[in-house]
Amino acid sequence: MTEFGILGDSTEWQKDFERRIRASYTAAGLDSAAAERRFEETSAGIGDWTVAEIKVAGTRVGHVAVAVADESDGALAGRISDLHVEEPHAGRGHERAARDWAEAWCAQRGAQRLDVRLTEPDGQLFADYSIRGQIRARRVVSPPEPLDGVTARPMTPGEYPEWLASEKVAYAGDIVRAGAMSPEEAVRKSDRDFAKLLPDGLATPDNTLLVLEAAGEQIGTGWLKHGYLPGVTYGYSLFIHEQHRGRGYGRAAMVAGEQATLAARDSMLMFTVWGGNEVAMNLYTSAGYRVVEESRSLDLPRRAA
Repeated sequence: MTEFGILGDSTEWQKDFERRIRASYTAAGLDSAAAERRFEETSAGIGDWTVAEIKVAGTRVGHVAVAVADESDGALAGRISDLHVEEPHAGRGHERAARDWAEAWCAQRGAQRLDVRLTEPDGQLFADYSIRGQIRARRVVSPPEPLDGVTARPMTPGEYPEWLASEKVAYAGDIVRAGAMSPEEAVRKSDRDFAKLLPDGLATPDNTLLVLEAAGEQIGTGWLKHGYLPGVTYGYSLFIHEQHRGRGYGRAAMVAGEQATLAARDSMLMFTVWGGNEVAMNLYTSAGYRVVEESRSLDLPRRAA
């Protein structure tokens, strides 16, 4: 029988957790500086996590770390920040028992949703959790060949207001489609995030805003943040207008992003793809973009099967 015991001192677990997470980022292609920065972001608040030993017959076989916190709307959300079973105990049902324990622990504390961040996505253990989003990345080592007939140019001040309004709407829609927030909450988050990320509009340093064209017609836009992590450009948006989709322009937009990445002297391009956008996930997979992290969630209390 799998048992759980809350740790009073989680120092030993934390050292192992840091080692495993850093290793997963490195395996996904991030260099040591980028992996360290990403770890700092994802482990924020680690001192407030509750860590439990997973035990079998009194022997420790792994750990599970959980937390419950207020959301922006005042609701409580739980999080599984770590769930690790050591070899040779893996695959014997202890992972499922730890997941069930975490769900019950968070639900007892009033959490209405449970989130989990996976650096090594486990489609089996969390198969009934909805995918909220994935962070994808690929190292760019040489300038990609542009697609015939597609060009990218800087966005003009006259084009910026319409683009900004459209991006805000699209971003809020992605959040709602992923099941992360209500429409009203998503709009407020979109307004806050854009004000923070582009305080000076087109003049905001270390940002590239592009217009993609083919045959003299605008087919899409792009927005990239350089130095998001050391050596990493983050693609906030590479968008093809709906009437131009299905012609291979999605890959053309990614090529433009990779070219901008190298021009800024970064060596990796990273994206977030929201849950529910399988077309984008398939495109990134075919282009060699690996999953760095995956976020999933489940409403609490869990419905009876």
